[in-house]
Amino acid sequence: MYFAALLARTEDGWEASDTELDDVETLSDLADLAREASPDEDTVFVLIEQEDAWFGLVRVDGEEDPRIFVSDAAAAARSAYGELLLTDELLGREPGADDGPDLDALDLDGTEDGESEEEPDVEEETTAAGAVPHGPVGDGGILDDLGVGEKELRALDPNDALAEIAEVLGASEVLETVR
Repeated sequence: MYFAALLARTEDGWEASDTELDDVETLSDLADLAREASPDEDTVFVLIEQEDAWFGLVRVDGEEDPRIFVSDAAAAARSAYGELLLTDELLGREPGADDGPDLDALDLDGTEDGESEEEPDVEEETTAAGAVPHGPVGDGGILDDLGVGEKELRALDPNDALAEIAEVLGASEVLETVR
């Protein structure tokens, strides 16, 4: 079971709205959706959780690049919504690193039988390069200025994380209305 909501800071406090992510295909689309929720370029959070597995936060401040935190990258990688957040940059990979074997790493020495003394195992190298880490990834300081430090953020249980974050922000009532 998934839950996704937008939480926008306004002059009058926080406003929450639930959101459908079915038409969102990229992180850029998600950031644009967040920006639409705040015409004054205030802070907007996209809150996503998969019950018992992981949660993710995307923070958009005006036209700045979105900041992302995912509580468990390996769990999120098995989710369509999680895949939106797990960019190559966030995972510390070269863009396009998971697009197949690195042709520069292949042994193309021109021998007729294709054998060499020690052939690299390209499949093994590709798998290792495309591995998604277990545990949190991203900007652990995403909520520092709002009262939730990196240590507290990383320690949150995925079942209660969004509610606890909303409580600290003073937005628990508005978030509960869209749940």
